[in-house]
Amino acid sequence: MDNSQPVLSVVIPAHNEEGNIAATVEALVAVLRREAIPYELVLVDDNSTDGTGAMLESLAAADPGVVVVRRTPPRGFGRAIRAGLERARGDVLVICMADRSDDPEDVAAYYRKIGQGFDCVYGSRFIKGSRCSNYPRVKRIANRIVNHMLQLLFWTRYNDLTNSFKAYRAEVIRDIWPLKACHFNITIELSLNALIRGYNIAQIPISWQGRTWGSSSLHLSEMGRRYLSTMLRAWFEKNLILDDLLEESAACRARVAASRPSTEARLADVERRLAALEGRADEEAKERGGRP
Repeated sequence: MDNSQPVLSVVIPAHNEEGNIAATVEALVAVLRREAIPYELVLVDDNSTDGTGAMLESLAAADPGVVVVRRTPPRGFGRAIRAGLERARGDVLVICMADRSDDPEDVAAYYRKIGQGFDCVYGSRFIKGSRCSNYPRVKRIANRIVNHMLQLLFWTRYNDLTNSFKAYRAEVIRDIWPLKACHFNITIELSLNALIRGYNIAQIPISWQGRTWGSSSLHLSEMGRRYLSTMLRAWFEKNLILDDLLEESAACRARVAASRPSTEARLADVERRLAALEGRADEEAKERGGRP
């Protein structure tokens, strides 16, 4: 594994996922190791009442690349995501579901796409080349209505903004922080906050399948007002204070660029270290040669 590669942090929120989480982690680790991607998996136990917590600890004990975050009440998908993002230490951040709905191969594809120079990668289940199976009909219809509305309001081609399964450079998350959403509305808070700030976003087809064990925490009747609130806040920010947001983003990018050493500086540092090692080796050789 090349330590010079950007580290990938995968944030996985889990609430009562004892029947899914081990398979999710094992499949993800297998792909990341095969692709030689440096990783950490941030598993967030969102107040589970089953055996999820014990399973997360077992996974962390077996793999030093796995860390566990335990949340206290109140629970909420958005709160779990925020806790995971705060703990993540990687250069590239991906949010992945614990229910095996997201394909680990797509996580690797996200990472490679970020490596091509994009700031974010938005996977879509509804473009050519994607696969979407076992999606409950009512939820699928609601999804398409909300996403078409978002496309019109924000005049964008991205057509799966409500999907949490996306990738971001760490500096993007720092720029759009703090996040406020407590529930599934964090999906569009993340998507729209990066979108309106003009980050370089790629959209790629992904494979998705509905859960086969357990039940979803997403309830449409409860989420409507939260989605609406988040959507309106982003819309007003885009249309009323975009200049302020862009100034903040520019400052954030400048700080990141200033803190990132240039190629010349890194090479000079390596040369200094090599010279120091060679000098030390010469001294040790002289000492050994001068011994009786």
